[in-house]
Amino acid sequence: MKGDIIVIHAAIVGTGNIAPAHVAGLLTFPERCKIVALCDIYPEKAEAMKEKYGLDCAVFSDHRSMLDSGIAIDLVHVCTPPYVHASIAIDSMDAGCNVLVEKPMATCLAECDAMLEAEERNHVTMACIAQNRFRNSIYKLKKTADSGLAGKLCFARVESAWWRGHCYYDLWWRGTWEKEGGGPTLNHAVHHIDMLNWLEGRLPDTVMAMATNVMHDNAEVEDLSTACLHYPDGGLAQVTSSVVHHGEEQGIVLQCADARISAPWDVKAELSQRNGFPQPEGNRALMDKLNAFYQGIPDLIHEGHAGEIDDVLTALESGTRPLITGTDGRRTVELITAIYLSCFSGRTVKLPLDKSQECYTFEGILKNATRFYEKKESVENFAEEAISLGNY
Repeated sequence: MKGDIIVIHAAIVGTGNIAPAHVAGLLTFPERCKIVALCDIYPEKAEAMKEKYGLDCAVFSDHRSMLDSGIAIDLVHVCTPPYVHASIAIDSMDAGCNVLVEKPMATCLAECDAMLEAEERNHVTMACIAQNRFRNSIYKLKKTADSGLAGKLCFARVESAWWRGHCYYDLWWRGTWEKEGGGPTLNHAVHHIDMLNWLEGRLPDTVMAMATNVMHDNAEVEDLSTACLHYPDGGLAQVTSSVVHHGEEQGIVLQCADARISAPWDVKAELSQRNGFPQPEGNRALMDKLNAFYQGIPDLIHEGHAGEIDDVLTALESGTRPLITGTDGRRTVELITAIYLSCFSGRTVKLPLDKSQECYTFEGILKNATRFYEKKESVENFAEEAISLGNY
């Protein structure tokens, strides 16, 4: 307690590639929060992180001993591989802690529902990482779309385009359905699928999809998928999920009734000639209006993980709900599950999904998953090197 300010005690479980973004985000708000514990099954990694950032915190090799240690913890950041997100989050909530879970929320809908039930049962708060909603390009695109200036959304094209070398899937937990839960459809496009759900404000009613593995014969999972989504009003969306795209040119394009808007920001608007073809100069007045609206939206004070951590801290401090809740995380997993189900079965899948479908559980996903190759290489840890986080 500092004056009338309550300092939120945070713990991070899993100190791999994404954990530094959480550390940096928490350290952005030193008057509001303090990192009191780091936990990793490789405790030497947690110790190295503690030393690197000069943290005054305890280090643990498993989350249960951390929760049982008697250290006061208000917020647990779950930054582990996906297959243990649910168990760590539920144990933390059962211990009375709030949780912030990295993407994807869980490997299946059954786990998502168990996490939501634990949140309600324990009267705590669960938030899910979708940090790109806290990027100016996405935040401003959402506000511009919601303004109605571009008209009704008719078609969205989503490019979750990443590139990963062959050795990417050598890491012990990657490239297997059991540990990673899927390929880029789950672990990379989760960002863009969350953005799409946020922009649309709804789920599609049907999904058709295909997946393949064209570059990574050391992985069971796909390295490329494409999905076509149909919405109740007739609108469509196309989602490409890839780790084979050179250049990693990611983006979202919204084709609306009156204009095209996108992230990275661009705007186009057409006017019809009498023969139905577009006028060469386009609808300059509307393009100017959209550009002025977009440019007039104030920048976010904090972007990325820092922006989302700021939002979560504010929710805990004020007793409100965070922007990205467990319900949002579940909605993203539901659409990803539907894409996988269509890939596995070769048929159109209707939404919403229900508990009677095999892929509602992780066991059902594992039973039905297409295994493209056998994973033969396995390394415990990579050397600490730079990672790419997208071009938003």
